[in-house]
Order: sequence, then C-alpha cells, then structure tokens
Amino acid sequence: MPRTAETASFKFNHTMIRVKDPQASLKFYQDVLGMELYDKHEFSDFTLYFLAYNHEGQELTLDEKRSTRFGREGILELTHNHGTESDPNFQGYASGNSDPGRGFGHIAITVDDVNKACERFEHLGVPFKKRLSDGKMKYIAFILDPDGYWVEILSNSLELNRT
Repeated sequence: MPRTAETASFKFNHTMIRVKDPQASLKFYQDVLGMELYDKHEFSDFTLYFLAYNHEGQELTLDEKRSTRFGREGILELTHNHGTESDPNFQGYASGNSDPGRGFGHIAITVDDVNKACERFEHLGVPFKKRLSDGKMKYIAFILDPDGYWVEILSNSLELNRT
C-alpha cells in the first residue's frame, strides 16, 4: 500500500532503551559501534542521551546535531535513571530476550564486512551472544551491550534467500 499524503512526512526517528551506567553505555555505543552523541538532556532524576551515525559526509557541531535530531531517522536514545549506576540492589533491566520481560529483541547495525567487524569486537573484548560460527545463520552475529541488550551485526549488502 503506498503512503498517503497524511503519512508522507512520517519518519522512524528513535528507539529508547534504559541503561544502568551511562558512561559504560556511551563508551560502548561511541567507541565500539562508532555512533556520535547528537544531544543530551539532563533532568532532575534522569538523563537522555541521543546517539546516531553521521553519514552526511561533514562534521557537524553539537548545535547542528541538536537542530537536526528530530528530522532524521535512526536515533538511539539511552535513558539513564539517576542512581542505578551505584545502587548495589539494582538488578538491571530486562533485555527483552528472556522471561520475565520477553518482548523487545534487539537493535541491528549493518557493516561493510561482518567478519572484520566481529574480529574487531573480539579484539576489544566485546561479549558475543552469537558468533558467526554459531547456529544456522552464519551471516549474522549478536554482541551484547553493557546492559545485556542484543546488537545484531550483519552485512549492509545481505541478500536473504526468499524461497
């Protein structure tokens, strides 16, 4: 069904996940996955971090990133509820892939070369949920972020057999 005039301007802007320790999560998403911080909003009891890939081909100032955040697609919002990082009784968040809390599954990142990306993750000590060599689907891997959320890694030129 084609998009209608009423939905022609709609974009999938962002997905939000809660994180225990924002410094660990920011390090993972920026240093391991190469995302950039586009915006940050601090409130009295929580902070929001907005990350995305810059594929515009130019460096953007923080103000430029902030001003374009709501007009683009593919934003990851990390929500940190203050105090979770230092609470010894905090049990963490449900990743969505086990009970209780099954529902959310994963985010996915496409890469030019899945093998090289996985070798890099291995070298960086990133934990894997599924390596390329595991299971039947040898063309995807799953790594884990600091909160145990699954991040699927697959080729940006993957063609699935549609039989």
